[in-house]
Amino acid sequence: MADESGMSAANTGWIMTSTALVLFMTLPGLAMFYGGLVRTNNVLSVLMQCFAIAGLVSILWLVAGYSLAFGEGNAWIGDFSKVLMAGIGKETLSGDIPESLFMLFQMTFAIITPALIVGGFAERMRFSAMLLFSALWLFIVYVPVTHWVWGGGWLGEMGLYDFAGGTVVHITAGVAALVAAMVMGPRHGFGTSSMMPHNMTMTMTITGAGMLWVGWFGFNGGSALAADGSASMAMLVTHISAATGAMTWLVREWIKFGKPSALGAVTGMVAGLGTITPASGFVGPAGALVIGLLAGIICFSATNYLKQVLKIDDSLDVFPVHGVGGILGTFLAGIFSSTSLGVFSGYGFADGITSMGGQLTVQTIGIVVTLVFTAVASFAILKLVDSLVGLRVDKEQEIEGLDIVLHEERGYNELG
Repeated sequence: MADESGMSAANTGWIMTSTALVLFMTLPGLAMFYGGLVRTNNVLSVLMQCFAIAGLVSILWLVAGYSLAFGEGNAWIGDFSKVLMAGIGKETLSGDIPESLFMLFQMTFAIITPALIVGGFAERMRFSAMLLFSALWLFIVYVPVTHWVWGGGWLGEMGLYDFAGGTVVHITAGVAALVAAMVMGPRHGFGTSSMMPHNMTMTMTITGAGMLWVGWFGFNGGSALAADGSASMAMLVTHISAATGAMTWLVREWIKFGKPSALGAVTGMVAGLGTITPASGFVGPAGALVIGLLAGIICFSATNYLKQVLKIDDSLDVFPVHGVGGILGTFLAGIFSSTSLGVFSGYGFADGITSMGGQLTVQTIGIVVTLVFTAVASFAILKLVDSLVGLRVDKEQEIEGLDIVLHEERGYNELG
């Protein structure tokens, strides 16, 4: 139902719910998921980083982030016409929902993306460096890519299929985390049993993972910006891919190591969610089943290769899960959106694109450009931050743990 102004109450209600779900993914979902995966003396620092990013990005998004991402501007960047929400009131619409709500919904995406990068440098980056990096990265990487894809920029005009953030969120976060891990080097003790997650139970990692699964319905379903069949299908394919990714990773781990693990199951779930994200508005349930299957297989292999062969300490597997998943899902959107694959068919190619080859060409351009731009920009930002405040705590501080060193608090009270 729409009122006289053209606002849809149903769509507005759904996007309000989706906005809460996406923020719920970061706080407390991602914070708890990451917090459980680090060691006891760093759990509070990870929770603090996620919480601080939520506050920092919210302010920066209001000041200029939203305007530069979604202002009219040009093909490369928006303008300053919406700085501090200038000219946007209670009655201002974006489509048939309030623009204030659209801005807030997009803010939650801007929050979770730099928060995902935390997993690449967990347990060793200074808090001040994290804040400065996140602020610069938001404006230099996230805002332009968002404009290119969703804000009327050149990739969106080309017909790139990225329904909910394969390029904008997952490739950018994954690549930035990989670059950060390479620039900063591994944690002291990397590769030993001392790196094992400290809390896999219902109080941290498993609970956090469950919150991510539930919150992802708002992430993907809300990206339809309407309470309609597209949102419903996006939610269905999201769930199918997550379930398939979890079971595939679990089986692969069982075959390779002889036992399935809880960590493997939840990591496979996240891989399935990240991989379906760009395709969720364009594929059907059978296509989602294949996407989840491939996510479990390929992201599992990427995780083991990165740690065991390349010896890169992407602490919480951000690149092999989110980065590789985002790349894979963005590419597969160009295949399973086809209407000529029988039961695996999707809902057609972008306007003006008439073949799978044409759609895959656009998808590949989007992947390559986002990957290269993010890698170069993230490297430059990290070097700048290092020169200004220093990226990493020293060895003694790292061994003592960031909770005490940086925050003078403990995640857990000592007994006795």
